[in-house]
Formats: sequence, structure tokens, C-alpha cells
Amino acid sequence: MSDKHYSFALVLILLLLPALAGADELNRGDTAWILSSTALVLFMTLPGLAMFYGGLVSAKNVLSVLMQCFAIAGVVSVLWLLLGYSLAFDTGNAWIGGFGKVLFGGIGKEGLSGDLPEAAFMLFQMTFAIITPALIIGGYAERMRFGAMLAFSAIWLMLVYVPVTHWVWGGGWLQQMGLYDFAGGTVVHITAGVAALVAALVLGPRKGFPNHAMTPHNMTMTIAGAGMLWVGWFGFNGGSALAANGDAAMAMLVTHTSAAAGALTWMLIEWIKFGKPSALGVATGMVAGLGTITPASGFVGPGGALVIGILAGLVCFNATAYLKQKLKIDDSLDVFPVHGVGGMLGTLLAGVFASTGLGLFSGFGFAEGISGMAGQMQVQVIGVVATAVFTAVMTWLILKLLGLFTPLRVDDEQEIQGLDVALHEERGYDL
Repeated sequence: MSDKHYSFALVLILLLLPALAGADELNRGDTAWILSSTALVLFMTLPGLAMFYGGLVSAKNVLSVLMQCFAIAGVVSVLWLLLGYSLAFDTGNAWIGGFGKVLFGGIGKEGLSGDLPEAAFMLFQMTFAIITPALIIGGYAERMRFGAMLAFSAIWLMLVYVPVTHWVWGGGWLQQMGLYDFAGGTVVHITAGVAALVAALVLGPRKGFPNHAMTPHNMTMTIAGAGMLWVGWFGFNGGSALAANGDAAMAMLVTHTSAAAGALTWMLIEWIKFGKPSALGVATGMVAGLGTITPASGFVGPGGALVIGILAGLVCFNATAYLKQKLKIDDSLDVFPVHGVGGMLGTLLAGVFASTGLGLFSGFGFAEGISGMAGQMQVQVIGVVATAVFTAVMTWLILKLLGLFTPLRVDDEQEIQGLDVALHEERGYDL
């Protein structure tokens, strides 16, 4: 080879070096977006979910709900650092991760996960781990003992949330199959919804249910919390792109579209059926739209998101009415019919609207190795069924075994008095 050719080859190698090095270098733009998204997702729980749930319960129980959200955030954060993150995301097998990231050991501030600081990725995932058991509060609100709630949340995180997270996002068997769950339809919403339903069945209904109306004590607080959830969800879904790019932007667009469609659909159903739309209905429809689009948000376009939001409002409205009015199950704050049913619906619809052959309702294609809608739908059904069955069985076992060591439910006198005073010796309002 001539000197001229050697010189050309050397220049070419030097030009390629930055690109080759960049694959293992920190991306400042992506990092800034994930740090912002992390704050938004934590904002969903504290104060968003806390206020949303707090306004829905009676005045004598408002502090108990706020306290539960704060305490769960603390317990989950410590457990996630100690062991949860490692078992969810460290290299392991198809079912559970390993112990290489226990206490975030050996990673430090220079460690990377892709082009992100692994500390940022770990913290972002921690906020998902926080909100999931916090959502379950809605199934047992106003009647579960505080100590039992803490123990249940801690055990449930490690035995249910962590394994499912590994299955779907940590390299586990569902991820290997090609399951589409962009931001938590299975990991967050199905697990929380099914767990809330099981908890409601195990603990039994609140005193007076269903004969006496269980009305929210402060709708202003609930609507404010719902607004915080809507804003925070941009970090929830948009941040799940793990980059500041077109995927994140599209995820945010479809998230907002579905939320708006869900809110309007629920409102119109109430308007037609009862003659008056309610603020609670609009807020609940919005949450249904958000939960339902979550698994599909990285795979569908705006047209598909519009249909998903409309179906979310319609299906979740009827599921809520059926559960309470027909089945007489006191899932206090409608976690299963909104989050559980919404998560199932959205996970299945991801397999439909990801198709590139639906015209204005097309998405961005199926998972690698899956050639058609039937194949993707098969994987989606397996993911939904496996997650729901595993969560139901494990949640039932955890509650039953925990009940052998400590009472799960407050006594009748404490329930009548209210958990704020009975368990915390405080009042939400000094009237």
C-alpha cells in the first residue's frame, strides 16, 4: 500500500474515533432529560397521587392516605437501593436478576447505563417502583393498619414488582419474547390494579359499603392531584424513551392525546347517562386515558392514541360501575377498573396500533422477529395473563401469610373514629 493510501486510512480512522468512542460516552442532553423526568415521576406520587387519593377519602382519613404515600416512598427507596434495583436490572436469568448491583456497589458516579449515568437510570426506575405500591393504597384505603400496610408494601415490592420488572425491562423472558410495554402497562398498572383488587377482597369492604355513599371529602384536592398526575405523566412515558429524541416527543404527544380523549369520553358518558358531567368523572377518565396509553406510548401514533383514549374512557367507566354496583367489591378508589383494566387494555391495543398498515391510525411497527399483528398480539396476551395471574396469587399469599403475624385491618371502633386520629393522633382539619 502506498504512503498516500496509508495517509488516507489514518485520516479515516481518526475521523471515526469520536463516533466509536461516543457509544460509551455520557450524553448530556439525554441525561438532562432523564433527570427532569425522574423529578416528574416522583412528583406524580408526592404530591400528585397523595392529593388525588387524599381528596377522595373521608375527612377523617385524609392524613392516613398522605402518610401512606410518604412512608411507601421512603421504604421503597431504601429497598430499591439495597437490593431491588439489582434483582430487577442486574444480569441474571429469565426470571430474576443478580446481586451485582446490591447497594449500587462498584458503580459510582462514572458508571454508565447506555449513554446515561447509571445513577440517573437507577433513580428514574426507583420512582416507578415508588408509585406502583402507592397506587395499591386505593384498594384498601380507610381500613388497613399502618404497620401491616408498610410490611405488605415492602414484601410486595420484592416478591411481585421486582420480578415482573425483570421479566419486562431487565432482560427477562417477556422482554425476550418481544412484549411491548413502553412505560409500565404490565409492570406498573396491571400489577397495582390486580393487587388492589385482591387486597379489597381479602380485607373486605368498608363499614357501610355499598348501602351508604362513600363520597370524596375534598374534590378540589383531588382535581389538583389529578392535574399533577397529568403533568407528571410526561416524565413517566416520555422519560421511558431514555433519550431526548423523537421517541420521547411522540410518547408525550400520544400520552396527552389519550388523556384528553379519556377525560372527554368519561365526561360525555356521564352527561348522557346522568344528565350532568362531574369533575370526578373528568379526572378519572383522564387517569384512565393515561394508564391505558402507557404501555403503547412508544409504539403508536397520534391516531392510535386517540382511539386508545376513547376506548379507555368507555371500558374503564363500565368496569368501574360493574365492579362496585354488580360485584359489590369495595376497591375504594377504583384502582383495578382504572389502572388494572386500563393497563390490560393498553397492553393489548399496543399489539394492534403498533401496526404500520392502519393508515392514519398506524404505529411504528412490531417487535424484532415478530412479523404480524397476530404474532405481536399473542405475546401481548401472554404478558397480560402472566402478569395478572402471578400478581394475584402472590398478593393473596403475602396478605394471608402477613395476616398470621399481625392484624391487617383496623377494628370497628378505629374505623368509625377515622385512621387519622386512631393511628396517627392527628387531624387533617381543625374545624
